[in-house]
Formats: sequence, structure tokens, C-alpha cells
Amino acid sequence: MRRRIRWTALTVVFGMLFVGNVSAQEWKAPRGFVSLSFVDGDPVGELKTFIDDATGGQMHGAWAFADKGRLRLRGDLGLLIYGSEGYDACHPLSCRLGVNIETTNSIFYGGIGPEYAIRVGLLEPYIYATGGFSLFATNTSLRGGDHHNDWDDNSWLNTTNYSDALMAWRVGGGMRFRLTGGALPLSIDVGVERHQNGIANFLTEGDITDNPDGTIDIFPNRSEANLLTFRIGFRIGLGGW
Repeated sequence: MRRRIRWTALTVVFGMLFVGNVSAQEWKAPRGFVSLSFVDGDPVGELKTFIDDATGGQMHGAWAFADKGRLRLRGDLGLLIYGSEGYDACHPLSCRLGVNIETTNSIFYGGIGPEYAIRVGLLEPYIYATGGFSLFATNTSLRGGDHHNDWDDNSWLNTTNYSDALMAWRVGGGMRFRLTGGALPLSIDVGVERHQNGIANFLTEGDITDNPDGTIDIFPNRSEANLLTFRIGFRIGLGGW
């Protein structure tokens, strides 16, 4: 799946170079949209020594306000998981009750900024830039460990072990391929995005140590935390001109 996303992103880049030499047709696109995408992330630079990859999802939307709908205000929210670990343990009351302790390392991010798009037939290449935040967080949850129990899938204790919030900016581009028309047109949305997070403090797998007395030791890492992400998903158009 990752390889397909990357090849698709390369196709988008070359497609944008080609489309840049073609005059846009009359604009008849929806005024706004919402999109939901699967995201695959690759650490770049120093972060590669700490993280192999990351996967997650992203939701974004935009609303046109100028240049016949080509210039839009865009907002993004996304979540990437870059590591997890867990083990089974006894319930404090009795080992007849099993529980599972799971620790997850994640990046929650969001931003807002301009997007510029043109339309050529059923294709819509676009570029954008956003400013916002990135939150690196490690959370541990306690779940039922017996799959025969109804409460097994419910997390009834959750703790944030470590977090670091950063100002961040992102730049990206992509291509939308129109699938349907009508009041709510559907498109495939593919793209690539650079996450410029700067220096971050974060945990990876193995950076929390459990001590015999029940306490824990935390060993955070500090490095550049930039990413390159590849997206594929669907967009639903809203409104119209």
C-alpha cells in the first residue's frame, strides 16, 4: 500500500508540471469540500534514526473565497501512529482477571492556510501551505485482557506519559480526480506533504521502563522531527458558484 501511495504521489507531481502548461477550463467546481485520507509517513533527516515510519489518517476541508474558487482557505487535522507496545498483566484484584497494558506513540497535528487549485477537465491539481501545531504524545491505556468479556474493547484507564507541543508548518500538493458530478461531487484525492516540525522531545518504543516498585523511568529523545507524508483518500464537494 505504501509503495502505491508513493508512486501515486510521484504521478501527481509530474501531472502538475504538465497541467501548469495547459490553460484552465471554465471553473465549475464546488465552492468547498471535505476530505478524508489514509496517510503514510516517512521521517526525514535526524528523525530517521529514531522512527522507521508512521501511519494514520487526515481530515481536511477548504472553502473558496477568491479567483473564481481557485483560491481557498484550507484547514487540516491528522493523526499519525509511529509506534506501540503492550503486554498482558494481572488485574489488581486477582490474576483470574486479565488486563492488557498498551502504550502508543503518536503525532497529532493541525493547521490552516491558503490552497490554490485549478481545474482541467476532471483533474484538479493543487498546492497549499498551512501553519499550526504538532503534538508528539505517548499514552498508555489499560484494557480488559479476556476477549470473552464484553468490556474487553473498552479503555477504562488512560494516561499521557509524555508530550511535547510545537509550532509547525506544512507545504504540499496533490491531484484530485473527479468521479461523480451533482450537488455533492466525489473525487479521489492523492498528494504529498512536508511536515516541518523543528526540534521535538518525544518517546519511542522502549523509552519507558517499569520498576519493581511500580514506578516508571522515562527516557525522552530530542531531535529534529520533520516528516514527509503521502496521502490517498476521497473528497466530497460542498456548495457551488
